[in-house]
Amino acid sequence: MPDVKPGSIWADNDPRSAGRTLRVERIEGGKAVCTVLTNDTTTQARLDGTYQGAWAYAGVPQDRRGTATRISLARFKPTSTGYRLVEG
Repeated sequence: MPDVKPGSIWADNDPRSAGRTLRVERIEGGKAVCTVLTNDTTTQARLDGTYQGAWAYAGVPQDRRGTATRISLARFKPTSTGYRLVEG
């Protein structure tokens, strides 16, 4: 399993969040405090007005870039619902 370090960039492996990337800011007691760098592909296409698929999601898409999120360190592994290291 890759070492989770501040400054590292990770991509979300969950197919529902394809395209989402995060930067680890710091580690706090078993959790990584991260900043969202890119929205998932579907959300970004909806924000850009270029989404071509079915409108399966209600409401207005929210731009999450720049927001903070806390993620368990156990999720930083290359599984289908985990994260993969992009830049170390």
